[in-house]
Amino acid sequence: MLTRQAEILLVEDNKTDCFLITEAFSHLGTRNNVHIAKDGVEALLFVKKQGEYEKAVTPDLILLDLKMPRVDGLEVLKEIKKDIKLQAIPIIVLTVSKDDQDLKNAYDLYANAYIIKPVDIEDYNKLARSIENFWLKNVHLPYIEA
Repeated sequence: MLTRQAEILLVEDNKTDCFLITEAFSHLGTRNNVHIAKDGVEALLFVKKQGEYEKAVTPDLILLDLKMPRVDGLEVLKEIKKDIKLQAIPIIVLTVSKDDQDLKNAYDLYANAYIIKPVDIEDYNKLARSIENFWLKNVHLPYIEA
């Protein structure tokens, strides 16, 4: 359970989905910070605090799309979960893929949850509230200083 504002890293290349997700979290009335990485390369730089992200915060939670250019979500998941400093960060795969192999691969790489993206803003609002209530209010997350 976080007693401070949550730092959420959204890894998403689709601008519409970025807008819908950030709007949904902003409507919660809490002070969660949503940071956006537009692809897997940016996400890895962010969590490893490299390049322009050397002063980035360590995210409390990562929302990760699978299908992205340059480095896909499964590779990001694999890299984060094998890094001893980062592996405790919960990662929720948030994707349009209903493919059983994607689902299996994500859990094999230690995803904490696999969610199919909603289709409208109302469902995004419900999803954001659900994520906040479970992952940021009820679950006791470790403090990670990476």
